[in-house]
Amino acid sequence: MPVCCTTALGRMRTAAVLLVLFLGHIVAPLEVPLDLPQPPTITLESPKDYIVDPREHIVIRCEAKAKPPPSFSWTRNGTHFDIDKDPKVNMRPNSGTLVVDISGKDKAEAYEGVYQCTARNEHGTAVSNNIVIRQPRSPLWSKEDNPPIIVQEGASLVLKCRPPAGLPPPIVFWMDHNFLRLPLNRRVSQGLNGDLYFSNAVVSDSRTDYICYARFTHTQTIQQKQPITVRVVNMDAFNETWPVFLNETDFFGDGATEDRRPSFQVPSGPTSSKMVLRGEVLDMECIAEGLPTPDITWAKVSGELPTKRFTYHNFRKNLRITGVTEADAGQYRCTAKNTLGSIHHVITVTVKAAPYWIMAPQNLVLAPRERGQLICRASGNPKPTIGWFVNGVPIHNVPDDPGRVVEGDTIMFEDVMTGSSAVYQCNASNEYGYLLANAFVNVLSEPPRMLTPRDKVYQVIMNKPATLDCSSFGSPIPKITWFKDSHPTTLEGDPYVFYDNGTLVIPVAQAMNSGKYTCVALNMLGKSDNQVYLEVKEPTRILKQPEYQKVQRNRDVVFECKVKHDPSLNPTMIWLKDNGELPDDERFIVDSDSLTITEVTESDAGTYTCIMNTTLDQDSASANLMVVEQPDPPIDLELTDQKPRSVQLTWTPGNDHNSPIKSFLIQYEDSLHDRGNWHNMTEVPGTKITAHLKLSPFVHYTFRVLALNEVGYSHPSLPSQQYRTKAAVPDENPIGVQGIGTQPDNLVIYWKPLTGLQSNGPGLQYIVFWKQRGVDENWKSVKIANVSNFTVGGTPTFAPYDVKVRSVNEHGVGPEPSAVIGYSGEDLPMAAPDNVQVHVINSTLANVHWEPVFYQSVRGHLKGYKVYYSRQGSLHHHNPHHAEQQVITFNGNRTHGKLPGLHPFSRYTLNVRVFNGRGEGPACSNVEFETPEGVPGKPSFLNVVNLSLDSLTLEWGPPHDRNGRLTGYTLKYQPVNNSNDLGPLEELTVAANETRVTLLNLKYSTRYKFYFNAKTLKGSGPTITEEASTVIDEGHPEPPPHPHPLSPTSQSDRHPLHKAHPIVPAFENASFALREDGVLVSWEYLGPENKVYVEYIVENSNEEWKKEKVNNSQSHTLKRLKEGLAYKVRVVAKDHSDQMVHSSEELFVTVPAMTSRQVDIATQGWFIGLMCAIALLILVLLIVCFIKRNKGGKYPVKEKEDAHADPEIQPMKDEDCTFGEYSDNDDHKPLKGSRTPSNGTVKRDDSDDSLVDYGDGGDGQFNEDGSFIGQYSGKKERDTAECIESSEAPSPVNAMNSFV
Repeated sequence: MPVCCTTALGRMRTAAVLLVLFLGHIVAPLEVPLDLPQPPTITLESPKDYIVDPREHIVIRCEAKAKPPPSFSWTRNGTHFDIDKDPKVNMRPNSGTLVVDISGKDKAEAYEGVYQCTARNEHGTAVSNNIVIRQPRSPLWSKEDNPPIIVQEGASLVLKCRPPAGLPPPIVFWMDHNFLRLPLNRRVSQGLNGDLYFSNAVVSDSRTDYICYARFTHTQTIQQKQPITVRVVNMDAFNETWPVFLNETDFFGDGATEDRRPSFQVPSGPTSSKMVLRGEVLDMECIAEGLPTPDITWAKVSGELPTKRFTYHNFRKNLRITGVTEADAGQYRCTAKNTLGSIHHVITVTVKAAPYWIMAPQNLVLAPRERGQLICRASGNPKPTIGWFVNGVPIHNVPDDPGRVVEGDTIMFEDVMTGSSAVYQCNASNEYGYLLANAFVNVLSEPPRMLTPRDKVYQVIMNKPATLDCSSFGSPIPKITWFKDSHPTTLEGDPYVFYDNGTLVIPVAQAMNSGKYTCVALNMLGKSDNQVYLEVKEPTRILKQPEYQKVQRNRDVVFECKVKHDPSLNPTMIWLKDNGELPDDERFIVDSDSLTITEVTESDAGTYTCIMNTTLDQDSASANLMVVEQPDPPIDLELTDQKPRSVQLTWTPGNDHNSPIKSFLIQYEDSLHDRGNWHNMTEVPGTKITAHLKLSPFVHYTFRVLALNEVGYSHPSLPSQQYRTKAAVPDENPIGVQGIGTQPDNLVIYWKPLTGLQSNGPGLQYIVFWKQRGVDENWKSVKIANVSNFTVGGTPTFAPYDVKVRSVNEHGVGPEPSAVIGYSGEDLPMAAPDNVQVHVINSTLANVHWEPVFYQSVRGHLKGYKVYYSRQGSLHHHNPHHAEQQVITFNGNRTHGKLPGLHPFSRYTLNVRVFNGRGEGPACSNVEFETPEGVPGKPSFLNVVNLSLDSLTLEWGPPHDRNGRLTGYTLKYQPVNNSNDLGPLEELTVAANETRVTLLNLKYSTRYKFYFNAKTLKGSGPTITEEASTVIDEGHPEPPPHPHPLSPTSQSDRHPLHKAHPIVPAFENASFALREDGVLVSWEYLGPENKVYVEYIVENSNEEWKKEKVNNSQSHTLKRLKEGLAYKVRVVAKDHSDQMVHSSEELFVTVPAMTSRQVDIATQGWFIGLMCAIALLILVLLIVCFIKRNKGGKYPVKEKEDAHADPEIQPMKDEDCTFGEYSDNDDHKPLKGSRTPSNGTVKRDDSDDSLVDYGDGGDGQFNEDGSFIGQYSGKKERDTAECIESSEAPSPVNAMNSFV
């Protein structure tokens, strides 16, 4: 499109928008400040047609403004209305409004009439419209007698209402004697006049209480018509019953009413006409009778029905058009149609118009000697006449004014003079109404003044129109100019639009338009200015709208609504559900940018809208919530089309709960063979409600159906009725038939038995057939019961057989089965492979070749070959001997294979064996071979010792796996600074027989990193590293300044001069637990290897790691750990060459010297009873001792017991229930806690009741664990029990407390 056209189109659109938005600014009447002289202006008046409420005062409004204030007067029916003579009438102060008190005997009808208000001052007179005051009327219904209406069934009927004429007209409706509205439908409807129309009567229309009601809104009364009785009779019953009451029995004819074509009940005839005024509502109706009931359609003959202004009512019998215009005139056709035909009626509509304004006259302010004009332009049908008045007097009755010229609807003024102010009235009228407008001409001389408040702030949203007011007054009318900020030039052109009233409009406001605006009003008498401010704000936008949600019932759902808005505006978030408020439910949680609904129910489904409001704009977004759940189970299961082998199943789907049903699952129960178990039978699409089911004989079927939607399956439906099928011969034979020998001289024939559903009848059995292949013999057979195998004995070893199985029941045999090939039992192979050769490829890999055995010697299915090989030892005398045998299996008829994972520099032996399903054959002769040298393993350890100021010593152990003859070691080292930067690398070669080296001339207080590996002729082995620092003070090494210093003894397999990438650990959660049977080690392994070992070594020892293999488990119990030792334990994974590829972290396990199950016996009943018995015995012994002491007995006990006044009694051992000093099993062991004599033995006394003799010295007491500690002197008593001598007698209470 050309630029000019685009610009023009844009301007046209802008102009159209502005015309709508700012029409008020353009057509608004001129406002004169009230402090200036001006004629009266009517500001408020009552409507032209005023029907008063008889229960309240009559209020006739008339308000006006003027300077000086106006005075008011009224006319009634064209004559002066003296309100001072009627005490019931009052005029409100400073107003022309009349208030008529009709609360007494006076009725409102006494004040009916046509009223007109006049407001006048010294500058002119304004008059109101003619106000017609009328009293509402609700007359009573005329008395009438409504005889019963008897109508034949199918005939049409009209019940007349004829309500009394009221003011305003009443609202009519039909009810019964219970004040319930009578139901209306296509057949029975109410006309615009209130009559009740029946297109055709039915017997159920018979009733005695058809009552028409008229409701008068202004008087709040309802009038009731006398009830009408209607009897609708069927002709058969009528002719039998009604001859008693009528003279002629064929009053309605002998037959029932026949179907008939439609005919109109209203309006009558083929055409009618209707007149309507412009702007009013056009109601047209067509009510037709007929049998069956006709349908009504509408169309405009010469055009289309007005879009958005027409509606159908009363079951399409009424066509209503609102806001009628002249374009609605024309012909409208209504059509009534049923199955027997149709009929048309044409309504011709004429549109007339009461006068309406084209341009109403506006107030005019002129300066002396100015010119102006008043325009009064109106239209109507018929065309209205225009009449002019001056101060309420017809213009032709006032003196001529040379400066005034009247030309039809226009009055022109020239050279107006001061004092010529007046109010002019324009009256436009035709036969349908009138219009009256007041417009004054005010002659003033005034300098400009600003009416818009100063420093007013306008806030608008970006890209929206901005309107800046500059309301001013002056006479002559001032000229308005605009300035922005401090710029001296006036605003003009794009993007600004200026209006005559001073308004400045920016159609599309941008941030750059913000600022201070100054408007200046100027006329010949002076000027005035004003400042306003414009702020352009960012629009409110929803960045993340709520999204459609489909959620299951009882789940939670979240609607997000993230909004961006201008930071200077205060936003308010509102959530609506279905355009209404959210339910008052605590499940609805509103956050700053979201709505959460917890435990959703079906009632929560709907449309949710988030609205973000600011003081200037808003944005909104909506999303639907659909609540779904599993469907309800199907209902009404029915079996139809029942046949011997099939049946038709139908059902009715349940509620799908907003999720369409995808499919139906049909299940069956066989109550004859498998009662109580339901099996899936078939599945049909969710669009079907029937299924054709194929059935088996001899089954008692019961069916049920489950519905599936996206949520899941419904509960099963109720079971159908049972359907039993008759028995028949088997339809199929067993499947899975195979012949396999379990012994060298038998053949076992297996099959999968038929189910009860497959048996087709009672007495299911099987006929088993077999014969040897390649042998001329007949089929052998046997009939057996319902089992799954049969064994044939006396067969040759591994011979092929044809076998088959046939089903049979009481009704006959099944179909002919097909034969399968089976083999009798296998035996061990008889021969070994010949010519076995080994070709060594490298130090870890070798090839093995052999010649296959003859097929006949296999005596079974050839499964493959197994190679057994073992390492006899290393070729180096320092390495230990290994004789563990390994095996590799090569499946199939192979003649060679590879042996991976061999140890370098080792001697091996191997043999090869063939195997079949029975087992392995004999081994061939052993073959020996040797592997060449390889690179060595890492040194067994590397330690740093003898650290000094400038030197240190490295010690190491040779590799466990030398893999050849060591040729030496390579040592590399380099300093490491505080930032972990590496210094220059030094290299040193060490002889193979060395185990330590001292490095001199090192830097003091410097950390060094060492790299050490061993070498053979094949190359260097893996490197281990170590770090250590020289020191400042001898014997106190300074720790390296490293955030995570390495242990001086830590070792790793890292190669020098490069960084290793981090590896995800393959072992996780390694742990251990002490158990009675050993140490349980548990782990989680994430790697691919299947050779997993648990390795352990005594802590701080130089032994090799011992290992125990794990068989497909995540835990292992170590049972060989010795008590009292500390171990390091780890879990490792090795590859096929037995090289460690993964390792867990090391666990430090200490095995206790003696583990026993600790049981809390303090709460055991037997223990409490035993303690009580012991306490009682001790109490008796103490009493005996006390008595003996009083008799002078002495006991050689040291006086140290003063510090232990309450000696404890040693408890019994758990194991043998004896006192701690005695043990049948440990006769020569010392007492726990006692001192042992120098000869290491304790002599036991002959009496079991006496205490053991102890040497001199020590205290006599019991320690906390109940063991006896003490030293006694003197001779032991053999004939009585000894007791402890103390400075005071032992208390029985204290003795008892020692056991509590």
